[in-house]
Amino acid sequence: MEILAITYLALRCSDIERSRVFYENLGLHLVAEKHGSGREHYSTRIGSVVLELYPRTDADTRGLRIGFSVKDLVAMLDVMKRNGVTPIRVDLEASPPHALFRDPDGHWIELTQGRDLLEA
Repeated sequence: MEILAITYLALRCSDIERSRVFYENLGLHLVAEKHGSGREHYSTRIGSVVLELYPRTDADTRGLRIGFSVKDLVAMLDVMKRNGVTPIRVDLEASPPHALFRDPDGHWIELTQGRDLLEA
């Protein structure tokens, strides 16, 4: 038996609106959702993966690291800077070039210059 792909990732956010803005600055289009009697949250699809932002209750997700492949890392760095987000580390000379950030809840976010992995 083998795992074929990651299909779902849920992040618990202490301030869900602040987190929504952070992830929208990365270019994600988040949609408000509520399933039945569940909690209101935001959701988006990245390829075949569903990413959801939920209000944090007592679940702690610090220590989580998420990587995103982006078409233009330099442009993304500019967007983040204009929105007051400072990278922890940037290495444009690496292969592939990448940058590391923390989201509002302390999750590590790595942006890597690349192409759509589904095209590979």
